[in-house]
Amino acid sequence: MSIDISELLSVVVERNASDLHLTVDKPPVLRVDGRLDVLDFKPLTAEDTMELMKSITSVAHQQKIQERGGTDFGFAFGDLARFRVSVYKQKGNIGLALRLIPSKLLTFEELGLSPTIKELLYKPKGLILVTGPTGCGKTTTLATMLDFINQERDCHIITVEDPIEYYHKHKKSVVTQRELGVDVPSFAEAIVKALRQDPDVILVGEMRDLATMEAAITAAETGHLVFATLHTTGAARTMDRIIDAFPMEQQEQIRAQLSVSILAVISQMLLPKDGGRGRVAAFEVMIATPAVQNLIREKKAYNLPSVIETGAKYGMKTLDQSLYELHSNGLISYEEAMNRAYDAAALQAKLGYT
Repeated sequence: MSIDISELLSVVVERNASDLHLTVDKPPVLRVDGRLDVLDFKPLTAEDTMELMKSITSVAHQQKIQERGGTDFGFAFGDLARFRVSVYKQKGNIGLALRLIPSKLLTFEELGLSPTIKELLYKPKGLILVTGPTGCGKTTTLATMLDFINQERDCHIITVEDPIEYYHKHKKSVVTQRELGVDVPSFAEAIVKALRQDPDVILVGEMRDLATMEAAITAAETGHLVFATLHTTGAARTMDRIIDAFPMEQQEQIRAQLSVSILAVISQMLLPKDGGRGRVAAFEVMIATPAVQNLIREKKAYNLPSVIETGAKYGMKTLDQSLYELHSNGLISYEEAMNRAYDAAALQAKLGYT
């Protein structure tokens, strides 16, 4: 085989690409600053992708590919970086998508996260949700928050991830990281088992199913600070998504539990910087004030955006307010702000364009 995986991974690190795609009949492709960039290589053959896959995939994961048509795992590329890998079959051939996990944890300031979030990280219990589409930086935001707790508080932090991406060293806290399929069979079971392991903080990689949602909400209610992600946009849709996942007869109870246990919903998206390299995050931040809790309890999640809009003194922010700030500071283009806005006309007026 003419292509060596180390050569490709070195290019990913050098170019600070977020992803590497390896698929048959196409040269290797990077995603840099949100855009695809085809490398100057020959198109890959079925033998190439098979060999590249085997060079980084354990026998156990190769077995999963045979049985299920795909697998996910994380691995270290020397001391340079860690990668999250998704191996899949397509048209009978092997394809790979590798996501670069930055080795350096970002600060709140570097992320652009509200300092109000820091105050929540000292709470003894409650649920903090980080939501957004795939590849929007949810894992990075969670890693930053966990690292803050790790440095500031003496806690037992338990994470359940699929796969483990950021490795956390023990600092002021003790950190236990468990990987789905390696250390534990499911998110829901991991949370239930974690409750017997004297945790203060629990991170659930993703609330994928009813059992995981139920376990996470219960853990948050019974004296633990719980973090989780969902593929939703906005606080209102996030609340509806969770409640609607439960059978009708349980929804009233879950609504009540959520209204008491929720601390914040942080929704984010990554946008290309205006005229420069790199990307920047736009955030919607909902903090659980009594007004927010009441709307959740009273089945009025659709009114959450207006509470968020007027809740700046609590550290709240709508996505459109975030886009306004990013454009005003010269970080994103007018077109990008308009494309992403919930209410483009209102944002256009606020920015002074007619």
